[in-house]
Parts: sequence; structure tokens; C-alpha cells
Amino acid sequence: MKFEDLKKLYLEKKKQYGAETYKHISELLKEAKEIHKQDWLKHPTPNGDHEQSWRAFKGKNLEKLVQYIITDEVEELGLKVVNGNQLERSTNLSKELSQVKRNLAIDYGEFGLHLPDADIIIYKPQNQKVLAAISSKVTLRERIAQTGYWKLKLFQDEATKHIKVYFITPDEDGTLIQKKPTKKGRAIVEVDLDGSYVLTEEEIEESNKVKLFEHFIDDLKRLLKNED
Repeated sequence: MKFEDLKKLYLEKKKQYGAETYKHISELLKEAKEIHKQDWLKHPTPNGDHEQSWRAFKGKNLEKLVQYIITDEVEELGLKVVNGNQLERSTNLSKELSQVKRNLAIDYGEFGLHLPDADIIIYKPQNQKVLAAISSKVTLRERIAQTGYWKLKLFQDEATKHIKVYFITPDEDGTLIQKKPTKKGRAIVEVDLDGSYVLTEEEIEESNKVKLFEHFIDDLKRLLKNED
């Protein structure tokens, strides 16, 4: 199974659910898991553990799916989207992306410049200014504390303190559902991040920082307006 298969499943769901498709990402992943298992049974991994193989596929491809879902609307705002891995690993970046990389890098003094762990970067193509760094994981457990750390590091430097740090997740553990009593992951989002957007059909107790995914583009528009 490849990312293209996941994209196809998403587009089929989009015919059915339209703008509400984001609420059905967990359902889509369950269907994808079955297809992935059938493929895996034809060529099992040496250790014979499908769960492990699926987790790796799901983690890597959820971020690609989120990037695919947001790209058109982000580009309509005159912004661009790039995958964090591309910035991190590519050795022959275009001049534009090379500048984006510089504008996102954190200065560790004698230990050099290092990029934060972010899955998706949103920037202005006119001046390569980075507006947002997004982590996208299936649950908050997978990277929420590190995301809080990166926000802190970006905020400590005048050159990067304006960069918003967001988390986009199906929140399959239900960490974000309730405001009180607050789970640790939600506390980190509320205090240390700029926001988290949830891909779910569950009822969630929203706040300024925790919202359903449908609010993401509106918040980005607001951010852009404040920039101008």
C-alpha cells in the first residue's frame, strides 16, 4: 500500500462527506489498515509483526495526508506548503526553500543551526518568511512534549519568535476531548503551543487553543491579516 492509495480513499470519502471529511480520518485509517494488512500478508516483514509495519506506515502517511488536505486552501491565500523532511534531508534545495530552511533554523551557538521537528511548514513565497510549523500525529502521545519544546526554542530567538507552532491530530486517545479535568497533552497544547486542530467526529470541548480542524484555515487567514 502506498500514499496514493490513502489519497484515493480520502477522495472517495470526500464525495460522501464533502467539507466534513476530516471528521472521518480515523475511519479512513481503519479501512486503510485492512488493505495494508492484505498487502503485508503477501510480503510480510522479517519479524512477522503487522502492527509495527502498519504503525510506521500510518505515522508517515498521516502527515502527508494532512499536507494534501490543507495545501490547496493554503495556496489560495498566497502561501506555500513544504514538508519538513524535505527541508531536513534534501541536499539540493531551490534558492527559495534554502532560504525557508534558514528562516526556520534554531541557533544552538557553537553547536550549530538545527531545524525543529515539524512535519509541515507554511511560508510566504515573496520573502520566504515562515508563518507556521505543524506537527501531525495520530495521538498526542507521539510528539506533543517535543512540539512544546520546539515552540519554546523558536520563541527564544528574535528571528523565529513569530512562528506559530500547531498540532493537527485525529487524537485517537481522546486526550483533547475535555478541558477539565485536563490531561497532560491538553495542558501542553493550552500553555505551550499556538493551537491544536482535531480531525474527529467526537464532541470536543473547544477553547482558543483546541478546536475542530474546520477552524484551521480561518485561523490562518486571521494570522495572515495580522501579519499585513
